[in-house]
Formats: sequence, structure tokens, C-alpha cells
Amino acid sequence: METKYLFVTGGVVSSLGKGIISSSIACLLKARGYRVTIQKFDPYINIDPGTLNPYEHGECYVTVDGHEADLDLGHYERFTNIRTTRANNITTGRIYQSVIDKERRGDYLGKTVQIVPHITDEIKRSVKKLGLTGDYDFVITEIGGVVGDIESLPFLEAVRQLRWELGQNSLCVHLTYVPYIAAAKELKTKPTQHSVKKLQELGIQPDVLVLRTEHPITPEARRKIALFCNITPDAVVQSIDLPSIYEVPVKMHEQHLDEIILRKCGITPEGEPHMAPWMSFLDKMHSATKPVTIGLVGKYVELQDAYKSIDESLFQAATYNDRKLDLRYIHSEKVTEENVGELLSGLDGIVVAPGFGQRGIEGKFIALKWAREHDVPTLGICLGMQCMVIEYARNVLGLADANSTEMDPKTPHNVIDLMEEQKSISNMGGTMRLGAYDCRLRPGSLAAKAYGSCEISERHRHRFEFNEEYRPAFEAAGMACVGENPLTHLVEVVEVPGKRWYLGTQYHPEYSSTVLSPNPLFLSFVDAAINYGEENH
Repeated sequence: METKYLFVTGGVVSSLGKGIISSSIACLLKARGYRVTIQKFDPYINIDPGTLNPYEHGECYVTVDGHEADLDLGHYERFTNIRTTRANNITTGRIYQSVIDKERRGDYLGKTVQIVPHITDEIKRSVKKLGLTGDYDFVITEIGGVVGDIESLPFLEAVRQLRWELGQNSLCVHLTYVPYIAAAKELKTKPTQHSVKKLQELGIQPDVLVLRTEHPITPEARRKIALFCNITPDAVVQSIDLPSIYEVPVKMHEQHLDEIILRKCGITPEGEPHMAPWMSFLDKMHSATKPVTIGLVGKYVELQDAYKSIDESLFQAATYNDRKLDLRYIHSEKVTEENVGELLSGLDGIVVAPGFGQRGIEGKFIALKWAREHDVPTLGICLGMQCMVIEYARNVLGLADANSTEMDPKTPHNVIDLMEEQKSISNMGGTMRLGAYDCRLRPGSLAAKAYGSCEISERHRHRFEFNEEYRPAFEAAGMACVGENPLTHLVEVVEVPGKRWYLGTQYHPEYSSTVLSPNPLFLSFVDAAINYGEENH
């Protein structure tokens, strides 16, 4: 069949959950046997979110091919089990950079370069690029921001053109907000009507409306919205608040959203989507009553989305271990020698978070020392793993001044350092190890047992590495370097075999954890935390 292109737009306010709706649609279509992919178009001028502060943007997600991407791509992967790439996340900056590069090369033969057609053509090319591979039946494109934003106008103009060019092979799903006025005790549909009108002014008629709401929307209100928005009544779907985002695909299917989309694309729906594994996960989630209490030590814990993939990986692992996740955020800047016992003593397991820079680092060292000495299951990720190495060097190897050259360029014991070939590179991005790399695990190690294999591949996002010169000293002192890159021999995984579960990874295992394929390391960690909790609390 010809590739179908679905566009997901948003109105009224931002943060309505376009990414979750896009992911839910993809989840349902994939469960019906269709080949699906999703991409996100972000209207900001940054080339990618790699340089954005988590306070601005939340988590920076990394694809297998080493692209720093919007956090919605994490949702796409968690809901669909597909692996995204650079082609799945485009920013305004990427579009303009590409057009300017073409102009500099003379590709436009001296013509005046304009928003229309040159910028819009580049956007259209990016939309269709995934479909032209022949690998997908559906390409879902989420347009970031809100209809009416000046930044997203070129993207919406490109969508308008594509709707005409593609005909029945394209469809627009518009997500809006229906607020509840408590004083009047009623839902208000006018913001949705205005949002659709704004979209229509731009030349786009939505085919399906998804109404975000905290209260059920009556059939009468939905018919009213359909009437004023030129949409068939059956294509007005409500997305009410739910306890978990993983329930959204089921609620969308109950309202036949997947069938509506197929029919509007000229496809007759047959049978039901194969959702048995998904429903099994939800059953486990709903039936879990016993908690497992995990502490996440980091410097961005006050931000809801800064550690999104870690949060979701822990939730998935807890669910598969028949436990309810009780996740406690511990600000690393507030951890001191005096209060560390009070902050960490009630936990079943501890995760020390990734990050960059000096802020909050001493609190991580204190937390790790306490966790190691009290034999609490502990997982260090990226900078968390590097902190494990530094803390161990200081307090076990006796190298009191041990540090990373990221924190102290003049440290006499640079147990964490830049690789030699990176030191001459001035472009910050050039020194990053990004994307999936192979890792060979030592047979019989905790990591190898967790994965059930000695050959794995996981994603990276870091500059600094374990200093190979210190490997013999760490091994002799009881910290085993059990994972390494087979080509460069860079250390990827450390663990302390004398402890019940004390392990650090230079890579980010959270990026590859999905609902149907939870990361084995998180499953093993949470299992150890449950056992520790049952023994000690």
C-alpha cells in the first residue's frame, strides 16, 4: 500500500500531550500489523536540544545513530518498540541550516531564497523522507508548539501543501483543550472552536479532533464541537486524564480512534489490534500493591522531565517485578555528611543520575559512599558511574585528590579524563560520544547475568571516560571493570562483586527501555532492591 502521512497538531495551550497521542496512535496501528514510524518537528531555531538546559527543555534523548533529540522520541520508542534516528526529529534550525548550506553551494542557481517555497519544500522533503524508503505504511508527524505560534507557521504551511499533494494518503489529527470552569460547573468548548478556526485560516481542515479534558465531555458537547468545526461526530474523541500514560492507547481504541483513522485513509479496518502483551503489562501495573522505594539522586530532581527516561525505565521494571514504584527525588546539592543517613536510610535502591558539570557533585560522592558502605543496591548512570569511580578512588584506593578533569583539570589523579584524541577538539559536540556502541561484558559478571549475554549495544552521551591507566589499581581494590568497548577497550561498566548490587554504566540503559522490552539492567536492579527491602525493612 502507499504510505499514509498523519499530522498531529495542537491548539489552545502547549503540554497537552501530542507526543502521547501520537505514540498511542502508532501503538495501535503497529498492533494491527502496520509498519509505523513517528517524527517530531520542533519550531525552535536550535539545531538540536543537545545544547539546551534541562530547565528549558527537560531531558535530551539520544537516538541509536547518535542524534540528540526531543524527549518525545523517548515516548515514541517506549510505546512502539521502534528505534528512532536523526530523521525522526527535525528543528527549525536544522531546516534553515540545510537551506542556507544549499544556498552557499549555489544549488538555487542565484534565485532569491524564500520561506515559500524553499523552507517549506525542505520541510516537505523531511516529512516524506521516511515514507520514500518503502519501509513504512504510516508516517506520523507531530508538529511541536501550538497553532497560532509564529514559529510553527512554515511547518503548518508545509502541512497544508502536503494535504493537497497527498490527498487521501494524508490526515490531520488536532489535539485541543476543553477547560472546566469550576464556578460555572461546566466545560467550555469555545477554545477548541477558536483553535480549529485558526487552523482552518491556515488552510488546514482537521479530520479528527482529540479533546484533552479533566472531566468527561458529554455527547451533546462533542456533537456541538463537530458541528462548529466541520468534523464528523464520530471523529471527535476525548482524552481524559488517566493514572498512567500507558492507559491512553487502550482508551483511544475504546473510542475507535484507530478505526476512524484507517477509514479516513481509505482502509477498511479488519479485526482487533493485537494488544495482549500491552494489556498484560497494564494488568501487572493495576494489580501491583507492594511498593519498591527507589531514590534518584541528581541535581535536576525538581524538574518533571529532566530524568524522564530513567523514571519510565524504573516504572517499567517495577511493574514487571509486580511492584508499585515509589520514586523519591533527592537533590544532590542538599546531601551532606550530616543528613545522608536520614535521606537514604529508608530506600530499597539508589540511582545516581547522569548530568554535566560541578554542581551537586559532592552530594553524589557522599550518597555513593553511604550506599556502598551500607550495601544498598545502587545504579550509577554516566556521570553517576564516573562518580562511583571517583568515590571509590578516594575512599578505597586512598587517592584523596582523585577527580574527573571535567571538575578539576589539575587533579593529580585523573581517574576520569578526556580521551587523548579528544583533547585537541575545540567544538564541544565533536568531543561527545553519542549513540549506540557495542559493549563486551565479562562472563559471570552481574551485568552479563542481567542481560543474559556478553555482547550488548547501548547508547552513550558523554565526553569523559574512565582512565585506562588506573584499571589495574581498581581491579586490585575490588572494583571490577566488567564491560568494555571491543574496539577501543574503553571501560563501559564497573561493579563491585563484593556488594549485593553495586554497578555503574558509562552508557545510558534508560534510552533503550520500552513497555514491551524493559531494559534488563533495570529489571535486575529493581529485583535486587525488592530483595534488599524485604530483608531490611
